Amino acid sequence: MTGLGHIGKGLRNGILAVSLLALSACSSLTGSNIAVSQTGDIRAPTVVPEGTDPDDVVIGRREHPRIIAAYGGVYSDRPAEIMVARIVGRLLASASQPNAQYQVTILDSSEVNAFALPGGYIYVTRGILALASDTSELAAVLAHEIAHVTLRHARARTDRTRTTQIVDRVITGVFGGDTSTDATANRTRESMAAFSQNQELEADREGIKFSGKAGYDSQAAARFLGVMSRFASFSAGENGGEGFLSSHPSTPARIQKALDTSKTMFGQTESGEIDRDGYLASIAGLTFGDSPAQGSIVGRRFIHTASKFTFIVPEGYTLQNSQSAVVGVAGDGEAVRFDSADVQANVPLADYLKSGWIAGLKANSVTTQSYNGIEMASGLAQTDQWFFRVSVMRLDGQVYRFIFAAKSDSNRFAQGADTTLKSFRRSDASDLNQVRKVAVRVVIAKAGDSADSLAKQMAGLNRGIELFYIINDLYPGDAIVAGQKYKVVALQ
Repeated sequence: MTGLGHIGKGLRNGILAVSLLALSACSSLTGSNIAVSQTGDIRAPTVVPEGTDPDDVVIGRREHPRIIAAYGGVYSDRPAEIMVARIVGRLLASASQPNAQYQVTILDSSEVNAFALPGGYIYVTRGILALASDTSELAAVLAHEIAHVTLRHARARTDRTRTTQIVDRVITGVFGGDTSTDATANRTRESMAAFSQNQELEADREGIKFSGKAGYDSQAAARFLGVMSRFASFSAGENGGEGFLSSHPSTPARIQKALDTSKTMFGQTESGEIDRDGYLASIAGLTFGDSPAQGSIVGRRFIHTASKFTFIVPEGYTLQNSQSAVVGVAGDGEAVRFDSADVQANVPLADYLKSGWIAGLKANSVTTQSYNGIEMASGLAQTDQWFFRVSVMRLDGQVYRFIFAAKSDSNRFAQGADTTLKSFRRSDASDLNQVRKVAVRVVIAKAGDSADSLAKQMAGLNRGIELFYIINDLYPGDAIVAGQKYKVVALQ
């Protein structure tokens, strides 16, 4: 499975889901594949935690490239990588693993996620780096994931994955897809194999112990769980609450338990290193939201700068870019999914359309056409509850797919799908000039500034003011500290 960041090879094998949303899970997993020793040295990625089962090494090495592909590739940012490596080094020492090395990877994904694989593989997304506000908060996240590994949770979760064959059968029966290579099916399996509530609480406790012993503020875990809870509610309005944050919510009880654990172990007040300034300096310039390399949404238009194509969806559709597909939803119960698939060059598009990857296809409806010099094939499909207009096209050897879904067919629905298909073309300079990178910028509050005045710097982004308060753990009307650094997200 691959992400939109490699759309020439990616957007592949995305299964048709009526909800058109992929599922993911809190997992325990980690820029540029950093191997870290307990001293914080960055080394060539090799060894694994002491006492690791040999099977764990096999599992980690097998799954590592799949994880990177599924989350849009590796995100390279040297200051962030060095910061993460140093934190992990201190945490390894506090976790009594003096000879352990972990391979830490920053994933090029806007998702707020962190997870671990057996064999010492730890992953954080740039999305979670952007949400944290100081070193102690990131240390809390990393300590939690290291705890999952030391407590053998990652191995237990992998074992449990073998018992989720029913997920494959259900998806295959409904959609007729190949779940062995399908991105959405793989994400569903991840969700089914997620850590249990008891394992999460156990990792919370151990992680707080590790980070506190390493000298970081032990209350950071509770603080950041609260921020993640707010961001989960914010994201639910954007994408239905899918993924890590919804499958492992930061409930008030969990936050309170983390705070109680911190106070029991390390005292009633905040103690230990926070290092807000150092952290913000390390993430300044971090890409926020969708990466231009993974495609950009400009209004109703999607532009992929790497593969150099673009298309526009009908009025009323709101586009969203996920790791395995571009999805759009209209308020009147319609949806569209755009993804890619592996199809051999000698297979005609009409034959591929009829090959069984979509259930309910009406074979006699399949036609071939060419728009903007691009060969295409289209057809109709119908299930008990949905009507589909499906089109596939081949550009520079890669096959892409549009799947429009509605409760029933209509002239307006047909025209919208046809217009979208005809809009698919190679991008030109004017298209590429519309793509702007959105990144984290660090500002220093001046005398007279307030949270509200700083938030206005993000007014140009969709729900930007609301987002400002969340990423800085502030609320409207809060006072701010003159001379202190704050995050804003801005176009570059």
